[in-house]
Amino acid sequence: MNATISVNGHISDAAHAVVPVFDHGFLFGEGVYETLRTYHGVPFLFDRHMRRLRQSAGLMALPVPFSDADLLADIRKTMAAHTGGLQEAYIRILLTRGVGDLSYNPTACPTPTVVIIIKPFLAHPERTFTEGIRLSLVSIRRNHPLALNPMIKSNNLLNNALAMQEAIRSEAEEALMRNQNGDLVECSQSNFFLVRDGAVLTPPLAAGLLPGITRELVMELADELGVPARDERLTPDDLRTADEAFITGTTREVTPVFRIDDLIIGNGAPGPISMRLLTAFRARADELSVRRDKV
Repeated sequence: MNATISVNGHISDAAHAVVPVFDHGFLFGEGVYETLRTYHGVPFLFDRHMRRLRQSAGLMALPVPFSDADLLADIRKTMAAHTGGLQEAYIRILLTRGVGDLSYNPTACPTPTVVIIIKPFLAHPERTFTEGIRLSLVSIRRNHPLALNPMIKSNNLLNNALAMQEAIRSEAEEALMRNQNGDLVECSQSNFFLVRDGAVLTPPLAAGLLPGITRELVMELADELGVPARDERLTPDDLRTADEAFITGTTREVTPVFRIDDLIIGNGAPGPISMRLLTAFRARADELSVRRDKV
């Protein structure tokens, strides 16, 4: 695997990166993570990702042992150590409870573990943006917030993995999930939007979803473009009246959806609002990254 890894500041290739088996991130899934990508070599929306990482860690009483500036310096150091070409980078930051005895008591782990994974960013095929993708409305329900709060971007991703595996069996490219009430909530790796009567609608945080960083920016861009955009309770029945649909995420940007299982969305092609938002998103990514690179 063509990746460069930093484990608590020790940088190596993927084959030599080591986390002890008594790390509670491995034993119990006790940890949080963030996924970023670069534009023009600059980690995009780094400040927002760090804000969410700290919120996630706070919800599980996990200490964050670094400043944003120190972590960014470590990311850049790990990127610089990567060999074999790195036009744009995929970045994954993992923070775990750390190494400790077999106990759920957090005091068993005196020092958190920090892992940075750097590998070349591989963009999704351009046809996913020009033609759209297919989703599957899966049977796996999103974790109930009182069981495992989806507001925590947790290393425990079994719920998401099972949902995506069901979608793969249906030959779909993403899994659309419902909450315990049957309302639409989010996808296994992205947030979900639909467009109806010229308005952009997305499930509210209260439905039990992760507040996506790209979701947040897209709502801001819609406002700048004069496109009505709001949180709204959505059910599977709303899919039948949608003029457009799209998903958002760090690696997905704004990806149109043309089909959900056997249901064709709109006219079966990316809609005008989806494409306006994709264009605006890419322009903002270029603008912010070039500006940050010159600072």
